[in-house]
Amino acid sequence: MATNRKWGYRRVRWGGIGLMWVLVLWVSAMQVKAQNNLNQPYSQYGVGTSESLFNMPMAIRRGGAIHTLGGYNFINPFNPASYGSIERESFVFDMGLTLQIANLKDATNSARNTDGNLGHLLLGFPLTKWWKMAAGVMPYSSVDYKTVVRNGGATTTYDGTGGVNEFFIGSAFNVVSSQKQQLQVGFNIGYLAGTIQRAITYTFTDTLSRASRKQKDTEVGNAVLDFGVQYRYALNEQYTLGVGLTYKPKMSLHIDEQAMVYTFTTVGGQEVLLDTIFPAQGATTDIESQLEQPHSLGIGVSIERNGYWEAMVDATFAGSQGLSYEEGGTQRVFGNSAVEEGSYSRCAIGFEKKVRMDAASYWGRIGWSVGAYSDRGVMHLQIDGQSHRVDEWGMGIGASFPMRKGKSLLTISMGYNSLGKEELLQCNTLTFGLAVSSCERWFMKRKYN
Repeated sequence: MATNRKWGYRRVRWGGIGLMWVLVLWVSAMQVKAQNNLNQPYSQYGVGTSESLFNMPMAIRRGGAIHTLGGYNFINPFNPASYGSIERESFVFDMGLTLQIANLKDATNSARNTDGNLGHLLLGFPLTKWWKMAAGVMPYSSVDYKTVVRNGGATTTYDGTGGVNEFFIGSAFNVVSSQKQQLQVGFNIGYLAGTIQRAITYTFTDTLSRASRKQKDTEVGNAVLDFGVQYRYALNEQYTLGVGLTYKPKMSLHIDEQAMVYTFTTVGGQEVLLDTIFPAQGATTDIESQLEQPHSLGIGVSIERNGYWEAMVDATFAGSQGLSYEEGGTQRVFGNSAVEEGSYSRCAIGFEKKVRMDAASYWGRIGWSVGAYSDRGVMHLQIDGQSHRVDEWGMGIGASFPMRKGKSLLTISMGYNSLGKEELLQCNTLTFGLAVSSCERWFMKRKYN
């Protein structure tokens, strides 16, 4: 008797599977470093320096051109509409690691730091043929700096550590799906969580037993939203036009802070509190400060020679880069900020040779890409009465290697970015990325007749 094996779609029982992946995300999220342990003096402002794009090898290798990026075997959290490309029979698990080598330099000095961390942890899955979901955790910003200034018999130490992670869950909907055109829309609901500790410590050579410190601890815990659209239109049998849009609405966020100004002495390597200068006796150390997510609009356009290559260009515009910060209270613990914020803009271009799963040889299946970007600085440092704008630029290259079985990918990348100017302070960072995107058919069952 002949036996025919057929494959059919079935609904998934999410009880055990869903719980397992929630546990994986939770345990791994506890190990995400919100800071890179690199000395980043620019991270002393706001909630730190942005981490998102250059923690994902898939974004690094395209120079940050990500608004039109989408695929069935990886996840692009920067445009939630991209989740619509996940196949309805597949479960995608995407994890990345990064290694950063940073070099700080000014007109006379330089220093080098190295650190590695978990860059992202993402998963995506279908609910129906037209409704797809994704979830994950990524570093959002990092704070890590230490600067020592000596002036005669006084030494001032500025230091800070910590950062913010973003946990999110998102959905995408396939509104139009035909051979001629595809329209996908999506959204993310994110939660920013993290702690930041900053301090300014004053010590004096003539009073070694006594020092003073200004200290502020910040705790972030807020929900944020972002939206995305991706549209593809077949110009002919060979070429497809792609358009991607992203939007973040303006949102006012609340953060809790505690601040103290005090004197202390050191006994046996332990600090002993002497006097509390701020707050006044009986007053609370709590400060209610504000964060604001500005309106942000991103647009990307791409042209693809179907299955062979894709060229893309991106632009992003916002009221400020990341979250703008305003300290609460009637008295600023650290004094007036030396930074003024301006509007933010970012341009990126990229070229990608597509992964071809149907190529005759394995080398023909490998994809590679290259890209570059330029950020118009939103930070304006006020030094000696002059304003210095802090710009950033960078580039990236990388390759994606299909696994010999299935549709999974191994992606490697290398990126370089430069922040600031040497006459003020320049931070040049080399980032190596490694990501594994597992795309498995978890939603199929065998039928025999």
